[in-house]
Amino acid sequence: MDNHVLEPSLYVIKGIAILDNDGKRILAKYYDPNTLPTAKEQKVFEKNLFNKTHRANTEIIMLENMTCVYKSNVDLYFYVMGSSHENELILVSVLNCLYDSISQILRKNVEKRSLMENLDVVMLALDEVCDSGIILESDPTAISYRVALRNDDIPIGEQTVAQVLQSAKEQLKWSLLK
Repeated sequence: MDNHVLEPSLYVIKGIAILDNDGKRILAKYYDPNTLPTAKEQKVFEKNLFNKTHRANTEIIMLENMTCVYKSNVDLYFYVMGSSHENELILVSVLNCLYDSISQILRKNVEKRSLMENLDVVMLALDEVCDSGIILESDPTAISYRVALRNDDIPIGEQTVAQVLQSAKEQLKWSLLK
C-alpha cells in the first residue's frame, strides 16, 4: 500500500451480488469500472467468492484486494464488496439494510423462487440502497416503503396480470379485515 493518506470518498461500495446456492448470479451490480470491468471477470470473481464462502461460517472475507461481507439464507447468498481498506461495519450495515428490506418486500419469505418472482421490486430496492457505489439509504423500512409506493403508482394498463391479481387480493384482504 502506498504511504499517501487515503482520501475519504462517498464511493464506498464496489459491488453487490445475490447468488443462488449453486453460486449462479441472480442479481449483481458493480459500481467501480476499474474493478472487474467485464462480465467474464465478474462471473469468475463470483464463482471464486462463492467457493470460498458457501461452507464458511464467517461473515467477512478478503478476496482479490476487496473486503467482502456476506449473509446466506435458505438458498440465497447476499454479498456486498468494498475496497480492501473499507470499514467493514459500513459494508455490513449496507448488507443488513439490503437483506432486511428484501425480507420485508418478500414478507419474510427470502428464498430464490420468491425473489425471482419479485425481481423487479428487489432491483428497485437495490437501487434505493446504493447508486454508483454511494450509499443512499440504510433504513430497510424506508426502502421497502419507497419500493411499495413505486409499485402502487403503476397505471393499471401497464401492470402485468400477476400485479393486478396481487393488488386485487390485497384490497380484498384489507376490506375483509376492516
